[in-house]
Amino acid sequence: MANARAYLLLARMWIRVSMSYRTSFVVLTIGQFLISGLDFVAIVLMFTNIDALGGFSLTEIAFLYGGSTLCLGLADLILGNIERLGRRIRLGTLDAMMVRPVSVYVQMCADEFALRRLGRITQGGLVFAWAVHALDIDWTAARLAMVPYLLVFGTAIFLAIFTMGAAVQFWTADSSELANAFTYGGSTLAQFPMTIYPTEAIKALTFVIPITFVNWYPSLFILDRSDPLGLPGAVRFGGPVVAALLAAMAAGIWRTGIRHYRSTGS
Repeated sequence: MANARAYLLLARMWIRVSMSYRTSFVVLTIGQFLISGLDFVAIVLMFTNIDALGGFSLTEIAFLYGGSTLCLGLADLILGNIERLGRRIRLGTLDAMMVRPVSVYVQMCADEFALRRLGRITQGGLVFAWAVHALDIDWTAARLAMVPYLLVFGTAIFLAIFTMGAAVQFWTADSSELANAFTYGGSTLAQFPMTIYPTEAIKALTFVIPITFVNWYPSLFILDRSDPLGLPGAVRFGGPVVAALLAAMAAGIWRTGIRHYRSTGS
């Protein structure tokens, strides 16, 4: 609870800072909305020439796109600036965080909290809401419950991947671009049906870097689609297990990195 309170206080401080330049905040937020939306515009333009992609319609891909974008956007809002850990290590500013009576992880997560990232979340949310409304499926109680399930555990998976990518920088000093390949790159892959990728790639995204558990398997249940890998139906409900395993791994790597850290130049 103390860490959560500290995070909220730090985030509130940065929000107040951003609100002191309201025009800049509005412009940046709209910019995030528009830039993020270009990806979906490209998908819509693609569907002017095709009827389906990987056996999925525009509405179904909009559902995948919206779910992936929302999960990444929420994770990015909560702790997106943690990827700047390497820069703080190089500049020596992480040392100041080490002596404060607040968790270093909490400080890094809330560091320069960027409320403008609501632009990406809003854009993804609008596409997702449209897809939910437009999908021609029987919205049973189970399918309705799977929607918040997708958003909660998909976000948790991205949070863990963000943390692991940042923690590696305790040893590499700067590998934020490598981490981005698994977060932003993973989200881009998840915006499309896995049926367009080779089987080996789907296996890697399921068993090595489990991006498929963000939105693919919950979406298969909601859309009543079969699994291209032919895995048991229970796998579609594996999000909590995957999120818990990744969170445990992320916590372990982060704690090891903190113990490994020996100030600037280590």
